[in-house]
Amino acid sequence: MINLADQFQAKISWQSSRALVAGRTYMLVADGHSVSFNVTAIKYREQDQTGEHLSAKKINANERGLINISTSEAINICDGAVFTVLDAQTSEFLGQGHIEFALHRSTNIRWQQLTIDKNARADLKQQQARCIWFTGLSGSGKSTIANLLEKRLFDKKLHTYLLDGDNVRHGLNRDLGFTEADRVENIRRVAEVARLMVDAGLIVLASFISPYSAERLMARKLFAPGEFVEVFVDTPLTECEKRDVKGLYAKARRGELRNFTGIDSAYETPAQPELHLMAGSASAEACVEQIIQYLGIANS
Repeated sequence: MINLADQFQAKISWQSSRALVAGRTYMLVADGHSVSFNVTAIKYREQDQTGEHLSAKKINANERGLINISTSEAINICDGAVFTVLDAQTSEFLGQGHIEFALHRSTNIRWQQLTIDKNARADLKQQQARCIWFTGLSGSGKSTIANLLEKRLFDKKLHTYLLDGDNVRHGLNRDLGFTEADRVENIRRVAEVARLMVDAGLIVLASFISPYSAERLMARKLFAPGEFVEVFVDTPLTECEKRDVKGLYAKARRGELRNFTGIDSAYETPAQPELHLMAGSASAEACVEQIIQYLGIANS
């Protein structure tokens, strides 16, 4: 049966050394289609010897599993169709699978067109809606710079909201830990919230370690060209450890805190951020001034 849908259940055979995790964006190639997709759920992975279905948050190299996927647009694809999975950034081969069936939810939901749009909301506020995304190591100065920037924008009578990594974990993301899968989901949720706030006409400041380039790219793709401003707050690890006001680096060094970015979990440096702040040598105030100048609102 051929389905026009954007959500499917699929069997996957994973071959990359980097695990498949829910929330991450990949590329699907099948039947002449090439489309990005997110893994919305990992139903199970199979035990190698017995084929037993095991609960899982990720699928590792040479493992098989059952997943739900959501494509960026509706595609015509038949049940049983074989597809290839590629890295969304590098087009590296990651694995392959086959479609089991389209999920009914994909055909029951339609986008509701609204009379008032993002531009109208932003015009009412007399500003350009944007998402300013701060990324960097813990202790790099992201939250300090974002907080100072919001104060500057607020003083100029601009309408803002600051999404802070620690704060959202007290509510929206309180169920998430710090495994790779949980970090991916953390950024997916925050990016969707930021998109809604930009749609409301706000200038959104998002301050998150966001260590993986794939999730930062996912976030960027939610916004129109020019709406997403990636700010890399670049502070050397040694300096971040000196600041360590929360004592987190010390705990990680002692092995008391696992999956800590910069110690036993990787941070993937942004390749082409809109702004690269050398926050190890520049003051927070100087960094804020760079952002203000970039946004073109210094004299507004």
